[in-house]
Amino acid sequence: MFSVKGSIVALVTPMEADGNISWQSLFDLIDWHIESGTSAIVSVGTTGESATVDVAEHVQIIEQSVNHSGGRIPIIAGTGANSTKEAIYLTSAAKEAGATAALLVTPYYNRPTQKGLIEHYSEIALDVDIPQILYNVPTRTACDLLPETVATLSQIENIVGIKEASPDPQRLTELKSCIEDESFLFYSGDDLTAFKFLSEGGHGIISVTANVVPEKISNICNLVLEGDFKGAQEIDSELTDLHEVLFIETSPIPVKWTLNKLGRIPLGIRLPLTVLDKQCIPEIELILNKLGLTN
Repeated sequence: MFSVKGSIVALVTPMEADGNISWQSLFDLIDWHIESGTSAIVSVGTTGESATVDVAEHVQIIEQSVNHSGGRIPIIAGTGANSTKEAIYLTSAAKEAGATAALLVTPYYNRPTQKGLIEHYSEIALDVDIPQILYNVPTRTACDLLPETVATLSQIENIVGIKEASPDPQRLTELKSCIEDESFLFYSGDDLTAFKFLSEGGHGIISVTANVVPEKISNICNLVLEGDFKGAQEIDSELTDLHEVLFIETSPIPVKWTLNKLGRIPLGIRLPLTVLDKQCIPEIELILNKLGLTN
């Protein structure tokens, strides 16, 4: 049974300046997260630029991540697509590669109805026997996976949880009230509000900020899960500015620039996303310095 809790990093996909995948940087990031106590890695999710890698690259990144991790950390493959057929293909490829689970963002742009979402996710789950996590981020997809729909989908055995990034502050309460399966997992998809989400009964966070400070995000999650809310809030309060500045431009632009600044990855990113605007750099540098991450 899939039961990962705590800090799950929404890992960036390192790229060279020409846009090619930087494999050694990817492997180094995986090792760093294992050393830092990260609970699991999302490979080629939306933060990993799933929208701009081609299908062959997408599968290769999952395969290489699984192979390099060598069973040391769960690899959750981002396999969502706005085509059900493509999502099935990617999810099947992830299973074949040995991924622990799949994370499937709602279809974007085509804005399916709730009935369409039920049929979309049901078909993927029935076609591919791998634990699957729903992903709702309506501010990016223009599609909101409603609590009643999630409740229906939670009855499918291998749909095991949801990454919830709705801006609705009551969404977790609504989800918990209509889902009877106590093993169903709730992950925050928003670093800025994740502490509140965890303190209200969430099981973990799929985090952008964990790319930069993996040990701190892991500590926050572990402390909440152990019942030390005060200790967790103290760490989270220190990171508020970082949570915010990592979205000063469209993600993952700021987090990739930050990791380059810290010497972790090259500066590559794929069009139509571009390298961080120079006018944003001083604000990020100030926060990194304040946190002691740079001199």
